[in-house]
Amino acid sequence: MIGRRFIRVMTVDDHPLMTAGITSEISSQSDMAVVAQAADGQQAIEYFRLHRPDVTLMDLRMPKVGGLEAIVAIRSEFPRARIVVLTTWAGDIKVLSAFKAGAVGYLLKDTLRTELIDTIRRVNAGERRIPPEIALQLAQHAGDDALTPRELDVLRGLAKGSPNKLIACDLSIAEHTVKNHIKNILSKLDANDRTGAVIIGVRRGYIDL
Repeated sequence: MIGRRFIRVMTVDDHPLMTAGITSEISSQSDMAVVAQAADGQQAIEYFRLHRPDVTLMDLRMPKVGGLEAIVAIRSEFPRARIVVLTTWAGDIKVLSAFKAGAVGYLLKDTLRTELIDTIRRVNAGERRIPPEIALQLAQHAGDDALTPRELDVLRGLAKGSPNKLIACDLSIAEHTVKNHIKNILSKLDANDRTGAVIIGVRRGYIDL
């Protein structure tokens, strides 16, 4: 049985190789151990109830139930849960969404080899963990106006390459309204054209391709 001196960790990721690598890294430490491995958000919720880990490492993009939904569900039932997001998405919108959902840490997967263990210890001790490069992005966009839900709908239409008329039809709004939304999108994202808006929207985490 795992003694109380161990930091009990649950991993949540649908990629077996990623899970194996994280588990190996954690298992090499004398003060922590992996107590559960979930492959999707629904399993994460169920396994959290069963194992009550000290720290949960949560991917965002997963089948069935996504990471954000799982974080909200776990935190609503266990308000003191310590959840760290592990993802490839560096966009400030994704980061803000994760912390609003209840995460206490955010790490990019390409930094796990250098940041993972220290982050687990810090989060277990009650700290929050935001890498400097992520904090910089949040600061850069702190004063930006967020896209509205309707503007997000239009941006998704732009990402599909749809003309204004088709976007208007799909959203049941007038074509001139679509044009106004596009104007606002370009302004808020500081983009020069439709393609630029899509690229920035993806980079910041507004939309996924």
